[in-house]
Amino acid sequence: MDATGTEDKSTIAVVTGAGSGIGRAVAAELLRAGWSVALAGRRTEPLEETAALVPDADRLVVRTDVSRPEEVAALFAAVRERWGRLDLLFNNAGTFGPGGVPVEELAYDAWRHVVDTNLNGAFLCAQAAYRQMKEQRPQGGRIINNGSVSAHAPRPHSAAYTATKHALTGLTKSLSLDGRPYRIAVGQIDIGNAATDMTARMSAGVLQANGEVVAEPVMDVTDVARTVRHMAELPLEANVQFATVLATTMPYVGRG
Repeated sequence: MDATGTEDKSTIAVVTGAGSGIGRAVAAELLRAGWSVALAGRRTEPLEETAALVPDADRLVVRTDVSRPEEVAALFAAVRERWGRLDLLFNNAGTFGPGGVPVEELAYDAWRHVVDTNLNGAFLCAQAAYRQMKEQRPQGGRIINNGSVSAHAPRPHSAAYTATKHALTGLTKSLSLDGRPYRIAVGQIDIGNAATDMTARMSAGVLQANGEVVAEPVMDVTDVARTVRHMAELPLEANVQFATVLATTMPYVGRG
């Protein structure tokens, strides 16, 4: 509460994978809306490019490999030192891995890299955010995990990516349940064919379940960013548990 008895709007966020794609779009959306945002990612230069999109905003660039516990700890320590609290984690960092590789040819190192980034990284960041949100006063905050439509229906040759996104759904549910006593709201956004570098191949054609290669429609990534912002700005008494945002005519409903 401030001096007038009005509750302050809490707007301190961490966005992982903020150097490109969905993470960049969400970070920019939050910064333009007046949030203070820590931009996390493996490479400093792309993070600085994201920060430059909203030059007068309150932001912090922290180079972070989310698969490394010590770097995740340093990220959240930097946020604590800068702002003293944390209100939102957008758990976005992820990789598809080697696309189009049949499961019998998928190298273990490639599998492990996807799991370490998409699942272990999400857990480490959520755990650090959870600890901060539980201990801070006022208590609580929100975690939004970036899932995928692959958390519901896989593409061909996507075993590593799809397995991690299914696992992320379980993580979301468990965190949501465990966070209830501490006013920690946890939800997930499942995204399909947002126009980013990661989905550029969609317009050239991607393998379908029936063996055909077909170009797929994409949607503007800013539509995803606005959805994340809506989820983020709900009061902690309300939560979007799962949201699916996708290109309207992409092959998803009825896929395969």
